[in-house]
Amino acid sequence: YTNLLQQRLPGEEFAKIKALNSHEVIDFVGQYVQLCNPKSVFVRTDSKEDSNYIRERSIALGEERKLCLKAQTIHFDGLQDQARDKANTKYLLSKGPKGMDYLNSTDRQKGLKEINSLFKEIMVNKQMYVLFFCLGPVNSPFSVLAVQITDSAYVGHSEDMLYRPGYRQFKRKRIGKDFFRFVHSAGPLKNCVSKDVDKRRIYIDLQESLVYSVNTQYAGNTVGLKKLSLRLAIKKASREKWLAEHMFVMSVSDKTKKKDYFCGAYPSMCGKTSTAMLPTETIIGDDIAYLRVKKAKLYAVNVERGIFGIIKDVNPKDDPIIFDTLTKKGEVVFSNILVDEKGVPFWTSKTNDLPDQGINFSGRWFPGKTDKDGKEIPVSHKNARYTVRLRGLKNVDKNLEVSNGVEIKGLIYGGRDSDTSVPVEEALSWRHGVITKAAALESETTAATLGQEGVRVFNPMSNIDFLSIPLGKYIKMHLNVERRLNKAPLIFSVNYFLRDGQGKFLNQIQDKLVWLKWMKLRANKKAGAWLAPTGLVPKYEDLKLLFKESLKKEYRLDDYAEQFKLRIPENLAKIKRIRNIYKKITQIPFCLFTELDNQEKRLKACRLKFGDYVNPHNFTEVK
Repeated sequence: YTNLLQQRLPGEEFAKIKALNSHEVIDFVGQYVQLCNPKSVFVRTDSKEDSNYIRERSIALGEERKLCLKAQTIHFDGLQDQARDKANTKYLLSKGPKGMDYLNSTDRQKGLKEINSLFKEIMVNKQMYVLFFCLGPVNSPFSVLAVQITDSAYVGHSEDMLYRPGYRQFKRKRIGKDFFRFVHSAGPLKNCVSKDVDKRRIYIDLQESLVYSVNTQYAGNTVGLKKLSLRLAIKKASREKWLAEHMFVMSVSDKTKKKDYFCGAYPSMCGKTSTAMLPTETIIGDDIAYLRVKKAKLYAVNVERGIFGIIKDVNPKDDPIIFDTLTKKGEVVFSNILVDEKGVPFWTSKTNDLPDQGINFSGRWFPGKTDKDGKEIPVSHKNARYTVRLRGLKNVDKNLEVSNGVEIKGLIYGGRDSDTSVPVEEALSWRHGVITKAAALESETTAATLGQEGVRVFNPMSNIDFLSIPLGKYIKMHLNVERRLNKAPLIFSVNYFLRDGQGKFLNQIQDKLVWLKWMKLRANKKAGAWLAPTGLVPKYEDLKLLFKESLKKEYRLDDYAEQFKLRIPENLAKIKRIRNIYKKITQIPFCLFTELDNQEKRLKACRLKFGDYVNPHNFTEVK
């Protein structure tokens, strides 16, 4: 494709590609220049000028609109393009491997034929952007290089904010075929949004480490280096014996300001970003982490350098750092919220002082506006987002760009659970944690994915949507990590969404800070616990002190008793649900069923002694 690119690309743009001295990159770019037939091609290097060109191009094309504060813009997705499209996100498989029958897939040859037909001539009147990125810190043993091809300047701008530049890395490393590839087109546009969403396709070709995305603009479907690259990374990690996880990385400090680092996996809208963004602690990343064992310890890096966060309920009381970042001068891309005629942005819970009218994801908006079904249209979509750079946050951790990562003292798994799990609990062992906290994770559905809300969904490791290997193999990968460690990090579960019989939440939003502080105490052997059938739960005295120190708040004994009581019927029902799910999946390690059976026996023995609902003070104290 060298001759083709020399003919089609302006001299300067061809020189950028040629300078990489990579036949693999030339072949990749050339193939899609030929297929998509763009009007022009722009190659982004690591220069500020190239970044600014794409940002300004997005504004000039109307993909983003300027707001009243300098460097802030807003992007709108179409009404039918507001979330990850799980139904049309498919793996291209030659034949389904054993243990992967649960994956949404299609025949590889059939899928390639369809996607190539959709991409043919799709960029005729558009500019193609060729972007080079680094997943993880530059010059790091953790990192993976990637090339994104897109015709959306908004996608290019978003990725520039979220990921480290990779052009120089490509020049330096000479990595051959070992890079991730992404091809995207928003397709035909109407009013600057994708018009043919009925032909929306997101196809993943594991054989070529390549993701296709077409007829969509929503970033979860189009920003290839986010969840789409996670699928490729899980496959790569399985070959190379490391972990690619849907996890935040953050520090938790004690009274002496000593830090320990924790990773946490939570499904969307389960408090993941708000946990990573606690103002008293520091953040390395809020979404995707790569974990490797080095010198018999577990280390992690943040794949990204920015945040693509849900803006719903972001307010100055509960999310002061993010709120401050979103309401001051600085680069922010909002999506699918309300903007008034002066360019002031509004979203659900920002303020009650709303304008009389404005523009939001539904078009022209006014209070009381309803959709075709008569439902009132909110100020902002439930899945509306913001994109910011981590370096713009007050609480960014100084080790964000450390090439060797940070040592991890604990892994946290959390979901939306109204009636079963206690607010925080430590696993009995690494294996117990991997199976009963991680592999048994459930969560109620939210607006972040298409489909019905409020349904309890099985989501092991908060990663089920992104798995590209058999689930049994994925669980074994986690179990096997312990063999390479001198001392495994502790594993915890958290649940911020427990309710009482009247449906009232049993915890305040800020209480999550106390659960983290307790985990740090446990990781450093500075707090005891009660030994419950399901794990180790905090002692009231420790939590009372932490509430006072961390939140300046009194913690009542009756609140503790209600929050941390063992709910045996609900826990037994969960074991039954999880066991039945795994019985239908092949190649699951047998120890999973043994661990579930043992927990079931402990729960039943406890019920015989204490009844269905058990105060934690009935349990044995452990150090």
